[in-house]
Amino acid sequence: MTAAFVLRNLYRGRPALRCPPAELPWAPQRGHRLTPADDELYQRTRISLLQRESPLAMYIDSYSSRGFVVNGNRVFGPCALLPQSVVQWNVGSYQDITEESFSLFWMLEPRIEIVVVGTGDRTERLQPHVLRAMRQRGIAVEVQDTPNACATFNFLCHEGRVTGAALIPPPGGTALTSQAQAAE
Repeated sequence: MTAAFVLRNLYRGRPALRCPPAELPWAPQRGHRLTPADDELYQRTRISLLQRESPLAMYIDSYSSRGFVVNGNRVFGPCALLPQSVVQWNVGSYQDITEESFSLFWMLEPRIEIVVVGTGDRTERLQPHVLRAMRQRGIAVEVQDTPNACATFNFLCHEGRVTGAALIPPPGGTALTSQAQAAE
């Protein structure tokens, strides 16, 4: 103990003997690899905003048996959502969906990557030749019940994908209300 005290005072008293720990021949070596938890102690977390949300993005606020609310605007009956517009879709049920009723999705620029189809309160099968025609044009089709189709469409739009939706309102009392509508 006394030797340690004497050496410490000798080291403090003579600046010429001081050298950084890295230059010492007996510098301690790390006996283990750094883990992510150790790494976090030595680095700062940095967040960069890569892209702001587009004010023109389409989002489905709510739906009911009568129609949809898209970006605050009411749409009655079946509708087709395109990247920057909403149009009435002239189908009565999933059985009315034809190659012609999907034609507006492949005529657009920029090309739509995926069309989400909401078939009402149940997921229904579309005619195979209709799906094949969309696939041949390079457009993926996701067929779901309307509540899940609305959620999928919102998710894909939030990811920044070029997405379209073809939605048939669910019959009956099924409804999704936004928080703003619930407050009213």
